[in-house]
This record gives sequence, C-alpha cells and structure tokens, in this order.
Amino acid sequence: MSTPVQTTPGVDLDAYCYDLADRAVVAGRALTTISGAQRDQALRTIADLLEQRAADIIAANARDIARADEFGLTGAMVDRLRLDEARIKKMAASVRQIAAQTDPVGQVIEGYVRPNGLSIQKVRVPLGVVLFIYESRPNVTSDAAALCIKSANALILRGGKEAIFSNGAIAEVIREALDAAGLPGDAVQLVNTSDRAAVGKLLKLDGQIDVVIPRGGESLIRAVVKQSMIPVIKHYTGNCHVYVDEHAAALGAQQVVDICVNAKVQRPGVCNATESMLFHAEAGDLLKQVATALIAEGIELRGCERTCKLIDGVKPAGEEDWSTEFLDKIVALKVVDTLDEAVAHINRYGSRHTDAILTADVRAADAFVQRVDTANVMVNCSTRFSDGGEYGLGAEIGISTDKLHARGPMGAADMTTYKWVVRGSGQIRN
Repeated sequence: MSTPVQTTPGVDLDAYCYDLADRAVVAGRALTTISGAQRDQALRTIADLLEQRAADIIAANARDIARADEFGLTGAMVDRLRLDEARIKKMAASVRQIAAQTDPVGQVIEGYVRPNGLSIQKVRVPLGVVLFIYESRPNVTSDAAALCIKSANALILRGGKEAIFSNGAIAEVIREALDAAGLPGDAVQLVNTSDRAAVGKLLKLDGQIDVVIPRGGESLIRAVVKQSMIPVIKHYTGNCHVYVDEHAAALGAQQVVDICVNAKVQRPGVCNATESMLFHAEAGDLLKQVATALIAEGIELRGCERTCKLIDGVKPAGEEDWSTEFLDKIVALKVVDTLDEAVAHINRYGSRHTDAILTADVRAADAFVQRVDTANVMVNCSTRFSDGGEYGLGAEIGISTDKLHARGPMGAADMTTYKWVVRGSGQIRN
C-alpha cells in the first residue's frame, strides 16, 4: 500500500509544511546522538525490506506507469520511472553498500596542536535538514534516504506527481525500517501533498531547512533556485562531451568506437550521457567509424560544416545544438584543429558536468584534465561512469556542478559540513 496522497482543498499548507520541517529538525538532532552502527542497521533493514516488498513496490509503480500518458512523459522519462525486480535489487544493493562504508560523522578532517597547547580539530558533522526535490526516478528515494541516514541528516522528500505511488511505497519501507532500528521515524519524511504550492512554502523555511538539493529537469531546478531562501546544491543540465584527440587512433579504432557509442547510446535520457562529440581534424577516419556505429544505433547526427562534408546524411548543427542537453537519440558532432579549440568549445558550451578525452598521448590527457572546467573529467572511458555508484559511493544524492560546497557525485561524506573543535587546558588569550 502506498502513502495516501493529500489533495483535499483547503488544507493549511503553511501549517503542514512548518510542522513537517519542525519534526525534521527534532529528528535530525536526535540522529546526531545515535551511533553509526545503529544507523547502519537501519540501512541494512531498508535493503532487506525493499527486496521483501518488491511485489508491492512494483504494483505501486505500475499505477504510476499507467498514468504516464496523462502527464505527457516521453519514452526516456518512462524508462526513468519504471521499476522492476532487477532495479529494486540494485536499489537494495546500493543501500547495503552505503551501510558498509566508513561513518563520515565525527571524522577528523585535520588536527594539530598550537604552540600555546590548544588542540585544534576540524570535524565532520551533518548538514542538518535536507530538502530533496526530484522528478521520476523513484529509485533515488532510497538512495537519498540511505545517504542522509548514513550522514545523520534528516530528510524531507518531495517527489514528482508522476511517481507519487512508487515513492509512497518506498517511503513506507524506509519508515518501517527506521522504527525497527530505533531511529526517529521523522528522519525521513515524504511530502504527501501534490499541491505545488507546498514546494514554495518549504523553500522559505530557511530557519529549519539547511540545504535544498533539486534533481530533475532544468526547468525544475531553475524554479527551485529562483524561489529558495535556502542554499541550493544543483546541476542545471548534463551537456557532456567526448573529445577524440589526434592521438586516439593508437588506442585502437574499436575501443574509440565502443566508448563513443556507450557514452551516447547506453541510456540517452540521463544526465551523464554524451551530447556532443569533438574530433581532431586528423581523426577523420575515427569520426567516420563512430558516425557509422551511431547511425546503426538509430542516433540522429547533427554536425558542423566539416562533419557534414565528411559524412552523408548529417543534419547541419545550429548554434543552439552545441549547448543543448538532448536527453534523446541525438548527438552533435564537430571537427576541431587543436586540443585548445576543443577545450575552448567545451568550456563555452558545456554544463561543467562530465567531459572526456580519448587519447594515447599522456601530455594531451593531462592538459585536458587541467584545463577543462568540469566536475568530472574522464580519460579514455565513457562519460556514463560519472555516477556515485560507479565511483564506489554506493549512490549519489545528486551530481553537483557547483563549486561550493560539493562538486560531482555527492555521497555520504558530501552530505556533511564541519565544525572546529578546540580543546585547551585553561589557556586565555592575551
């Protein structure tokens, strides 16, 4: 059974949102006094219950899938929404992986003793109350909850209406596991009203909520940033690039083709899929082979003038194509004369999410790594590896393209801040 959806006209949203946040504050403070071992036990119970209740969760998800046309979801969106037994097992595995990690809370980031005998430590502490606003992808409900429980943060979940039954079923599992492990049930709360006004009201509660993390389409994220009185950690788009360098041929043509195809084709509708590919002018043969492989996979090619001359059937790319996150079976192709030109193009049009270079030249790789302004830089591998799970974080609550306070996939340690702890033996300042 999924959590009931509150849609009754006349609900006092101000009181509801304030109470939700207030209970989260109380739960968050309680979490800081609970041992890491006890929090890990709650995570293991969540993982077990996800697998045990898979049939119920899939049934709730089917209700959401049945309404996909009503909300105008594209095929890629439906794919993100869909849950099956394999995906639920993967959700449970991610939760278990997070449980097995070192507890970040209380870790000493650095410590030293001053000449006057004062002991100075910088110690990791939870952020506090996290508001997580997201679309589709009900699997991230358990990811976000697990990362916040691991880092002793209270979490308020606000999913999209297109996944409301799925999120409700997963949230029930989480609440049951928290109760079983002796953790406050309000440590993870699902906003149970589909009224959009609730989001705006929550975003004004800067005295109770410490950070907002939106995860979804660009329009959602920009709306959150515009309304929020609370710090926001975000990425707007995933306009990711692969640059095939003049020395890429030495890697082997098949390796270059495989990486490029994987980066675009494996899941075109996700934020770490490649949207533009740049080829050095001396890598023309590789461009032809990659283009042939992409066409065979049903990918629409849009190219610069030089690309169009090299390959038949390529649509001329407009200026807007270079900065577009297609999230579809479309890729933009461009021929460049130097690594400098490739870097300049990426820094101008990219979204600072994930960018890759394919090259056998270590100096070219090092220059690319140093000069591309991006949260994730890949050398000779697919952009699809830009992911908390693939980095060994268990999962991520989001991929930040900001520079404060976290960047890239955010795991449990990124859900902490720090405090300075100073221990003395009676020192006074002169």
